Amino acid sequence: MRIYKDIFTGDEMFSDTYKIKLVDEVLYEVYGKLIQRKEGDIHIDGANPSAEEADEGTDETVSSGVDIVLNHRLCESFAFGDKKSYTSYLKDYMKKLVAKLEETAPEQVDVFKTNMNKVMKDILGRFKELQFFTGESMEIEGMVGLMEYREINGDSVPVMMFFKHGLEEEKF
Repeated sequence: MRIYKDIFTGDEMFSDTYKIKLVDEVLYEVYGKLIQRKEGDIHIDGANPSAEEADEGTDETVSSGVDIVLNHRLCESFAFGDKKSYTSYLKDYMKKLVAKLEETAPEQVDVFKTNMNKVMKDILGRFKELQFFTGESMEIEGMVGLMEYREINGDSVPVMMFFKHGLEEEKF
């Protein structure tokens, strides 16, 4: 299994357990699904469910959301109220990323700069449909993942987007 972590904060952003598509060599699209979890909800084969459900006096805690967000403890960010504030963040983040690439992978700088402009123009065109997520540390100086819902085969599917060059892969 591979975990993809933010190179600036070390926060887990996603893993390869999801369907992943690389767009223009710079953007990962990670396809999630909406799930619900009951706290402490563990089913063991062969257990007697009627005996375990005898305690009816407790309230169940249910969390629901996108599996990628829940599994990797991503935090929704409301820091970008308009396209202008997000664009400003993006320019600063891209400068940091290019500086990091020049140190670690100079051969990737041209690929990143060329393809990123095209990808970001497309994403900024859909700005109003996007949700923003930081890693568990909630550090806005790191990567802010994007999420939008897309109609795929008649279903509304949450698709998260992460910048490839802002991630490091860790194998487990």
